[in-house]
Amino acid sequence: MASFWSHFQQWMLVHILIMYVFVTSGLIINFLQLCACIIWPFSRTINRRINRILLYNIWSQVTFLGQWWSRSDCRVCLYDAADIKYINNEHAITVMNHSYDIEWLMGWIICERIGLLTGTKVYGKSVLKYLPILGWSWALSENIFLERDWAKDKATIANDVKKLAEYPPGMNVWYLLFCEGTRFTEKKHILSNEVARKKGLPELKYHLLPRTKGFALSVREMKGIVPAVYDIEICFCDNGIKPTLSNILNGKRFQAELHMRRFALDDIPSDEEGCSKWLYKMYQEKDELFGYFKENGKFPGYRLDLKRRPFDLICFCFWTIITCVPLFYYIGGMLLYGSIFVRLTILFGLIFISLVGHLLILMTEADKGSSYGAKGNVDNGAEEDKRKVQ
Repeated sequence: MASFWSHFQQWMLVHILIMYVFVTSGLIINFLQLCACIIWPFSRTINRRINRILLYNIWSQVTFLGQWWSRSDCRVCLYDAADIKYINNEHAITVMNHSYDIEWLMGWIICERIGLLTGTKVYGKSVLKYLPILGWSWALSENIFLERDWAKDKATIANDVKKLAEYPPGMNVWYLLFCEGTRFTEKKHILSNEVARKKGLPELKYHLLPRTKGFALSVREMKGIVPAVYDIEICFCDNGIKPTLSNILNGKRFQAELHMRRFALDDIPSDEEGCSKWLYKMYQEKDELFGYFKENGKFPGYRLDLKRRPFDLICFCFWTIITCVPLFYYIGGMLLYGSIFVRLTILFGLIFISLVGHLLILMTEADKGSSYGAKGNVDNGAEEDKRKVQ
């Protein structure tokens, strides 16, 4: 039975069906998000509450794939057990390593388990907002999109983070920030260490040198609104299979660990130079922590047992029924009574949905990712930050 299920999870037809459910329901929800915008001028709080309900219907389908379809899991380790009382009880900036294709998925799984999935927001490259389903959902829910042009991005960050002050108590937000600016690859790592040598900084073994300007500005603008920064480090146990969304879709199981440290925002320097030095030091500690996991297969600290909740499973089943019952009824009728043209239209429609799904998956893979961090970009970043560490 287990062998059959494993093969079943890899069938292309099954993948097309999953993608059909996600794409169809996602487009419906994007449309409802757009409709909800008419409430924004009258009540931003009501608009945000409606948006969170709608967002869960999209994002929970992704966590369903992770923790139910592929049975992947992520354990949580806290640096300080006393930090339990803060989890999902405050706004926060979360600084995560960008070492894998799907560390963000493990973060989402943990946020789903603590009831904060729709409270997560990202600092993302502007091109992401044009990505169907997920990108559009982010664009309609106050995520921060950056052009990688500091003159523009500075104003965007300063303006957008102040909106957090409008959120009512209990509607907490965690802003995800990848300070490395791009996903870790060996080529980018070599170039990053060249920059570190020019700056007189220790070379990092498992991370890229963080870019400090956006973080420093966020810290300065969020003081008095956001009480904490969470340092998040995620590592995957090595099972011989690369942790990618494609492998998740194929039912491959992964085990990850998430280590969390909390820093009070008031303890972080507000000036750009002091904040930059603080961030460099934190990344050196992150590098040591990553190395500890590589050697020991686990993180140190207090282990927090977070169980799966059934809500993302229920949500996926709901949308499967809503979208597939009409589909099967229509396809069955067309295959029995439709013309050749109609049958070909159905075939090409399924191919199109499959292509859209695979496009979304490809956007998460490192070898299809951003060129940010290439030679020119890294060197430019070195020149911009040089004065901070002299």
